[in-house]
Amino acid sequence: MNRRSFIQQSTGMLFICPSIAAKPQSDYLNNIGIQLYSLRKPINENLKQTIDEVARMGYKQVEPYDFPSSKSLDMIKRAKEKGMQVNSSHFQWDSLLNPDPKKLPSFEKVLELAHKNELTDLVVPYLHTHNRVDLEAYQKTAEVLNRGAEQAKEAGIRLAYHNHAFEFQPMLGGKTGYDVFIRSFSPDMFFELDVFWVKVGGVDPVSQIHYLKNRISQLHLKDLRSGFKCPNFGKVKPEDFEEIGDGQIPMNPILKAADSAGVVHCHIEQDHSPSPLSSMQKSLLHLTSG
Repeated sequence: MNRRSFIQQSTGMLFICPSIAAKPQSDYLNNIGIQLYSLRKPINENLKQTIDEVARMGYKQVEPYDFPSSKSLDMIKRAKEKGMQVNSSHFQWDSLLNPDPKKLPSFEKVLELAHKNELTDLVVPYLHTHNRVDLEAYQKTAEVLNRGAEQAKEAGIRLAYHNHAFEFQPMLGGKTGYDVFIRSFSPDMFFELDVFWVKVGGVDPVSQIHYLKNRISQLHLKDLRSGFKCPNFGKVKPEDFEEIGDGQIPMNPILKAADSAGVVHCHIEQDHSPSPLSSMQKSLLHLTSG
């Protein structure tokens, strides 16, 4: 694949829009990042060209995934070469929650490599079913995460948990897994709040930000198809993910709430898109053009 065909899906808007850097913006919006999982398909095709396009779009930072895989290390290296910050990464969470020395690096090794690569944040991106099957499982998970957060703090790194919708599903006595996490996480264990999944879980993202305040380390910003009924704890289809501004989640109140809560890092993400590069360009333009 040559460079022309590779970037075709993302350049259409570049020809009709001025550069992101030329637009007057707040420092907060200037720091908007991207969760690179959104671009996993083009990254698998050509990592360097994909990261180059992310920089060309105007993103100031990236958040890799699957750290410390060789691919994640390549993402970090290329992003820094293109002048972007890399503060945070999603990591192979089983190294902490379900360790297997034969298959995974130890959590101590993950922290060592994170420090070496100048990361300030590591994020648990998901939970296997057995880690969240009931409130007791959530409690045990919280205890393991707290121990990991203590280790991470000693290495100069914040540990956070990235939500989906299942944490908000009522369980015994109407309590939720997220209730357990809010109650049980130590002051060293943070939340990376994904506003899309908060909404799908039937909770107002702005209210959740105001409630958690400085316990939020970062935000994930993405939009939900208009007409999608919440809460929904079933399957979310690929077409339910929208570019920011095209769905039902107003982002300005979220950004204002996050700013007032002291959240510094926000990452645009779209789990599914037929044209990932184009979607990431469109979402960034929506946030930075107003």
